[in-house]
Parts: sequence; C-alpha cells; structure tokens
Amino acid sequence: KLFFTDYGNAAKVERCDMDGMNRTWIVHSKIEQPTALALDLINKYVYWVDIYLDSVEVVDYQGRKRHTIIKGQQIRHLRGLAVFENYLYTVNSDNLSILGINRYNGTDVQSIAKLGNAKEIRVYQKRTQTAVRSHACEVDPYGMPGGCSHICLLSSHYKARTCRCRTGFILGSDGRSCK
Repeated sequence: KLFFTDYGNAAKVERCDMDGMNRTWIVHSKIEQPTALALDLINKYVYWVDIYLDSVEVVDYQGRKRHTIIKGQQIRHLRGLAVFENYLYTVNSDNLSILGINRYNGTDVQSIAKLGNAKEIRVYQKRTQTAVRSHACEVDPYGMPGGCSHICLLSSHYKARTCRCRTGFILGSDGRSCK
C-alpha cells in the first residue's frame, strides 16, 4: 500500500495500491493541513502532523481508532515524522530541534538535538526493515520485473501486479509489453 496526504480542496489522508488502484480516504474530517506522515508497519497505524491544527494524530490503516497524540503550540511548525519503538520523531522548524514524542503518552516531549535547516527525518535501523517475501514484480528469467517490459507495480496483493510503460509508449494487448 501507498499512504499519502492531500490538503488541496479537501484535506485528507489516503491510501491506495502501489499501482494507484483502490484509492481510499482513511481520514477526511476534522483535518486541515496534513503534511508529515509516518507508518507503524507492525501494528498498522498511520500517524500524521496537521500544521494548521498544531496536532499529531493517529488512525489504523482503515481509518478507525483515531485519536490525538499531542496538540498545541508546543508542537508548532513541525516538519517530517518518523516512528520508532515508543517515540515519534520530528523536526521543529522554529528552533531547528529534533523532538521525540512518546506516541502512547503525548505529554512526554523531549528535545533531542539541534540541527541546521533540517526539513525531514527518517529512522534507519535493521528492526524497522520488514522481511521481503516473494512478490509479483520479481525479475523473471529474461531480466524483466514481473514479466513487464518497462515498469512493474505491485497491485492489491503481493502476488498481483500491473505493468506500465514509460512516457511515449503504450501497453500492448498482452498487458506486459510496451510499444
């Protein structure tokens, strides 16, 4: 799945399959400017920062179990969001500090470090990398991902895929080759 935010005409948090199909709104009310987004892949939760409402909120992958982690001036001007173990990590663009926010108890907010002009934050740690199972876009014996001549996108299930073509090409009737 691909998760993303939009605050155009109607602010929302959405998800879709990697090929763009099955687009679903998971949050579409009481939301103004969702910017940063982070996923808890194990427990299947989506966290986001709303910079207009000065809040950090969470829902499950279906948009249920919504609640506010923290809200108020203490977290104004946040950029980026990452989740690791018990904490959410974010960058406060006012004072260029990295904040750690306990995702279970939003009252526990710690300034961890100061950085110059950071705009995003990511956690790279072996435990955050999920094991990859066999999937539909694996390279076939002819060197083509998922048997697609150009681009292979995972679909609704790890065994399903959609072939796409680069700009200027069209997909052939076989659904795999580009002309």
